[in-house]
Amino acid sequence: MRFLPGLICLLPLLSPLAHAELMDDVNDRGELRIALEANTPPFNFKDDGKLTGFEVELGQLLANELDVRADFVVTDSDDLMTGVESGKYDVAINHIALTPDLKDRFDFSEPYIHTNAQLIAQKEEQPRSILLVQSLTEQKPKATPVSLAIPFQKGNPAFHASLENAMQRIKADGRLEALEQKWFGADAGVAPKP
Repeated sequence: MRFLPGLICLLPLLSPLAHAELMDDVNDRGELRIALEANTPPFNFKDDGKLTGFEVELGQLLANELDVRADFVVTDSDDLMTGVESGKYDVAINHIALTPDLKDRFDFSEPYIHTNAQLIAQKEEQPRSILLVQSLTEQKPKATPVSLAIPFQKGNPAFHASLENAMQRIKADGRLEALEQKWFGADAGVAPKP
């Protein structure tokens, strides 16, 4: 009991460390800041001025599971990953493929879609981030498996666990599969669940 007053004096000094966890920030704000582009249907786009698409609906489901609201921030590819890295956004849900370069910079959720490379193109203005787009050419590249996942700042184990639990619930009750069917149908190149 003699050390208790000393410990109480140290608590204010430790509190900034306690709030360094992303999950605490999300809960304090009551919102999940989700960065995305709004020009890549069917993933995310504007329809009559309203943001919609597969990843918009996925973001809403994840925010609901985390018991916060989804705050979608439309940005461009140059700001997307740097914004997540700097903490400007909590996550990016923008059909981002897991690559070795990105795994070095970010932690990721488990993949929410497994697809193939014939639907993948690399944007010139952001060479490290591989973004999914529709192929408009008749030549089909070799079908290489690609996993799309959600990046967030490294070093946030509580957020990672919460995001994984939310994703598992969405997968387990069929909501993710229903979203895939709604937005991609059977011919979208989306692989079945492993």
